[in-house]
Amino acid sequence: MAIDFEQVSFAYDDRSLWRHSALEDVTLCVARGAFAAIAGASGSGKSTLMQLFNGLLKPTGGKARVLDVTLQAGGKASGLRELRRRAGLVFQFPEQQLFEDTVEKDLCFGPLNFGCPAAEARERASRALKLVGLDDSFLARNPFHLSGGQMRKVAIAAVLAMEPDVIALDEPTATLDPQSRAELAGMLARLHREQGKTVIVVTHRMEEMLPYAERWIVMKEGRISFQGTPGELVREAARLEAEGLKLPDSIHCWRAVSARFGLEAEEPCLTAEALAERLARLLPLPLPRTELAGGAVMDAAGAAPENAGASPVMPELGAASSAVGSNAAASLVEPELGASPSAVAGNAAASPVEPGKGASPSAVAGNGAAPTAVPDTESQRPVPDAAVLGLEPEAVKAKPLQEEKAVQPNAVGRPGPEKLAFAVRGAAREGGG
Repeated sequence: MAIDFEQVSFAYDDRSLWRHSALEDVTLCVARGAFAAIAGASGSGKSTLMQLFNGLLKPTGGKARVLDVTLQAGGKASGLRELRRRAGLVFQFPEQQLFEDTVEKDLCFGPLNFGCPAAEARERASRALKLVGLDDSFLARNPFHLSGGQMRKVAIAAVLAMEPDVIALDEPTATLDPQSRAELAGMLARLHREQGKTVIVVTHRMEEMLPYAERWIVMKEGRISFQGTPGELVREAARLEAEGLKLPDSIHCWRAVSARFGLEAEEPCLTAEALAERLARLLPLPLPRTELAGGAVMDAAGAAPENAGASPVMPELGAASSAVGSNAAASLVEPELGASPSAVAGNAAASPVEPGKGASPSAVAGNGAAPTAVPDTESQRPVPDAAVLGLEPEAVKAKPLQEEKAVQPNAVGRPGPEKLAFAVRGAAREGGG
């Protein structure tokens, strides 16, 4: 284990009237090469816990093992100097950590103090800058003339120049703009993945570290409230929220989706992209098919199958539509008019006419339509057979039946993961607002 705490406690001004307990009976472990995140409300003990990782603070109770060094109350730790080289801390505000007039001097300060030759210290400084995405042109610049994101990267590079095994960062994305926060989180993930570093991040913005952290530690009032994997974090979400922890919208989205589709046993999808990909795999279901009267079948696109024959819609009313050829479709007309549209030739469609005119449209070729006018007389309007409909003739005349229209699903193609991710982010923003 990189870090192994057993019932560790810590109190500021331990033997005075102003004693303040910051940690109580903390037991936790972080494996070597892991990416861990520590969350919790302000004042829950996160920053105090982090300062125990390299012996900057020593426990007032319990035992803390960090790498090969053991720290415990009342005991004298050996190897503290080596521990502080191998476990580096990055404070919340970089101006607390940078003090030289050039970036190069700041980066070389640590290695030189641990006996590293000047030439090697400069090489380490250059390598560390490249690890955080900065080039050698920054070496001669004043660190206090840099942007907030650049200062944060230089502070991290100053720790990386020591070539530590563990790097712990206190609110590394604080005060940064969204783009700089995303870049910094991705850079920490690269350090973990490519350099094999044990990375521990104290954060208030859980959503920024959810894609990367393999282990989560949640603190409340100086005690460990939760520690486990992201999947276990999702399962404990209700309890943690009841204790006052504000969870990201992505966790709520995944809980709703997993409950709806029975995905609780799966690894959670906690980013918009991952959730969109998972939703996309749920979408390609068989398209619904609507069976019309007379046995004809209409697919979700609203088209009859290829080579489909004539499909009487309501034969007892004398209305029928016919589709001959690939994807041909006939429009339905008002059944009480007795009109019979037909489509002859590929993609030809009959257009409905105004029901009051009694016209009978027909499409004979291509998309052409030749409406034929019929004198508008009541005597020429056929009255439906009352025996067929099970109605009295007077009721039929007084209230003509309206043909049922099947609802046709929209089949323009399922959206891709990019559109789903955009929609998921939009829903999360509306939920958070």
